[in-house]
This record gives sequence, structure tokens and C-alpha cells, in this order.
Amino acid sequence: MFSFQVFDHPMSRGFQNRFSTQYRCYSVSMLAGPNDRSDVEKGGKIIMPPSALDQLSRLNITYPMLFKLTNKNSDRMTHCGVLEFVADEGICYLPHWMMQNLLLEEGGLVQVESVNLMVATYSKFQPQSPDFLDITNPKAVLENALRNFACLTTGDVIAINYNEKIYELRVMETKPDKAVSIIECDMNVDFDAPLGYKEPERRPQYQEEPTEEEADPSSYADMDTGFRAFTGSGNRLDGKLKGIEPSPAPLDASDIKRGIPNYDFKVGRITFIRNSRPLPKKILDDDDSVNRFIAFSGEGQSLRKKGRKP
Repeated sequence: MFSFQVFDHPMSRGFQNRFSTQYRCYSVSMLAGPNDRSDVEKGGKIIMPPSALDQLSRLNITYPMLFKLTNKNSDRMTHCGVLEFVADEGICYLPHWMMQNLLLEEGGLVQVESVNLMVATYSKFQPQSPDFLDITNPKAVLENALRNFACLTTGDVIAINYNEKIYELRVMETKPDKAVSIIECDMNVDFDAPLGYKEPERRPQYQEEPTEEEADPSSYADMDTGFRAFTGSGNRLDGKLKGIEPSPAPLDASDIKRGIPNYDFKVGRITFIRNSRPLPKKILDDDDSVNRFIAFSGEGQSLRKKGRKP
């Protein structure tokens, strides 16, 4: 009885599970067909030929399919997912922003390799224009736009479409790796200050009031003192206008009285100060006579008249 042992070398196994080929890349606008494929521009996925699907199905790769795109001429690379396998043989279609990151022109060569990426836990973006601050809820807009993306790469400038306007955001940081997968993940998102943004100048909310020594009483003469008696104009019965113009007496600055501060003020204590006017002297004398009680000091009355004998 004979037995045979087959050696499974790790290098040969890794080679069999790896997809790597070169394609000529074009933007989505060059894709032939009656249907409008502008949705490809709103995401981070590419369109590959059917032969790539046939080759990938023969390999033991992990899903979802993620790829690393490399431009060997400029040494630039990024990561993406795949949307469909309907491109012509030897051609792949990329979003325009992805071709800009790779410094690729129409018909340029790009190396496509299958990769496995870790699931994202954190990412930080920097808007490339202060116009991004006009969005009411930027995190919700970004979350909705990232549904069309499969992965993120640190250093890429992605483009999202909102209200018929394109906003560009640079990926400043991703965790736990420089390239991460964002499919079915719980990722914390943070924003950096937009490019070209300037902090608004802060103005003091209050101005220091002048002290008692610095205050000039003459400055209060121009203030609105409220009601002043006998300052209005009059009308004559004969209809003449002579002598009806008001001539109010000039207001002296010394006539304006300022409030008296409460020097005994304590935090958390409310003091109600009522204005007390000095009473006239006559009223004070009457009050004293009423309040000063003397026993048996009244006057009596007699039923008999004085000087009449009984």
C-alpha cells in the first residue's frame, strides 16, 4: 500500500489566491451604452471586464472584493471596490476623482491587485473648501455618500455630490490602518478645519462702564430724560400761530440724578430698595402728637352751663 504526501507550500497558496493584472483605465464618461452611469462618479467603485470575474471566481479570495490600484509611473496607489463586470476586455472604468489621485490620463495603465483590508473604526476628513460649512448636518451627508464607497485610503481626495454640487474631502487619517474597509462597519467620523478657513474675529461682548470719577455729568444732558411737563405746543382759538411755539427751559446736567449703587450687595441676595421721600414738618408734628400718649390729658364736658345757678 502506497501513500503520497502533497506539500502545500505557503508561497504557492498565496500566489493562487492573489489576483493581479494590468488594465487600461478610462473615466466613466467614456463608458459606452445607452444608460447614464453617473452614479459611478459618486462612489469609490470601478467597472471591470467579465474575464476578471471569471478569474476571481477560480481563486479562493475573501468577500467583499477589494482591490489595490497602483500607477507605477507616478508611484501612486489607492484602494477601491468593484461595482460591475461589464467593461470591454483589457479596460476598466474609474471615477474621475480616483484617476486624479493616481495621476492617470485617459488610456493609462493601472495595476489592479486583490487585497484584504481591516474594518475601519475611525476616519478624519478635511474639506477642501469652506463651502462645506454651509451644509447643515455634514456628518449625515457624509454618511449617506460613503454608502457608495467600499474602502478609504489615507491621503486620497474623495468627491461627494450634494445638492447638485461636488465637495472634495481629503482623508487625513484612518484607523486601524492607512487603508481600511468601510463596508458594514461602525466608524467614528471627525472633521478638520477646511482648507483656507479663517477663524472669525471675536468681539468683546461687553464694554467697561466708566467709574464714578471718570463719568462726566455733562454727558448725561444729551440722554433722553423721559417726560417733561409743559413742553408741548398749544393751539389758539383764533387760528393764529403767534406765541404757541414751545420754549422749554434748558436742562441742566446737575438736574439729572444717577442711581445710587448698593455697596452692601452680596451674591445670591436680592435687595428691594424703595424710594422714601421726607415727610412735611406739619405731618411729622401731627404724627408725634398722635403717637405721644399722655394719660388723663383729655378735656371733659359738663351738662351744666357755667354761671347758672341750680
